[in-house]
Amino acid sequence: MKNDFELIVHKLPECKEAKLYFIGDLHAGAIEANLKGWESFCQRILEEKNSYLFLLGDLMNNATRTSVSNVFEDTMRPREQKRYIANALEPLSEKILCSVSGNHEARSGKDADDSPMFDIMAKLDLEDLYRENAAFIKLGFGSRDDGKNHEKPLQVYTVCCTHGAGGGIYTGAAVNRNERMAMFVNCDILAVGHTHKGAITKPARIEIDPYANTVRLKTTTVISACSWLSYGGYAMRKILLPASAQDPEYPQTVIVGGQRNKRFVKAVW
Repeated sequence: MKNDFELIVHKLPECKEAKLYFIGDLHAGAIEANLKGWESFCQRILEEKNSYLFLLGDLMNNATRTSVSNVFEDTMRPREQKRYIANALEPLSEKILCSVSGNHEARSGKDADDSPMFDIMAKLDLEDLYRENAAFIKLGFGSRDDGKNHEKPLQVYTVCCTHGAGGGIYTGAAVNRNERMAMFVNCDILAVGHTHKGAITKPARIEIDPYANTVRLKTTTVISACSWLSYGGYAMRKILLPASAQDPEYPQTVIVGGQRNKRFVKAVW
């Protein structure tokens, strides 16, 4: 299993523009999980060119006897949930750029020293793209000759993916926590799940470059990922506010480009 701080590097020389999808909190096995919408999304992405997936954890509901979730309410046993996710992602394996675990998968680590998301990625022969806590990714788009017979990307983007933690009744609590992380992780895109509160923000910070002798504002696109759950069950019992559910037809998307003099990060929702 790779160390969290080992950078994941992807080179996409033929790709000048790409759609990035940040997928988390499917909770397969939960009664409220929108599996029909998930399956429709997977089929659409399979046919969509230059689209890539970042897996943010809690793809399984993974209820155990000691968890808050009720094991007797799940529609699939944990091993069936793991098999379901692996089967759904297998046709999309070439589009998966990273995976992290969520707190629901972490239940197995605490109870049985098992890592379901690592197992899923190993099944897909993508274990090198798995990180337990956070994944740091470098994406190179397009290709150019640097004059020394070396091919280099036209544009490079950095991404950080983590499942996230903490509660908070309102969306603002999730946004504040995620933007705080963007203050100490220097990346172009930060994607976080867990709270089920969908939001896309663009906080900026001041950066001093002592080599170029410049001072500039660096913007990070922060994705607070939606869940794939309908309202009910545990959320209703705890009187939690209904959160934004992922729309399979119009999901949260980030579009990035690799043209020589045109660098952009477009958040679409």
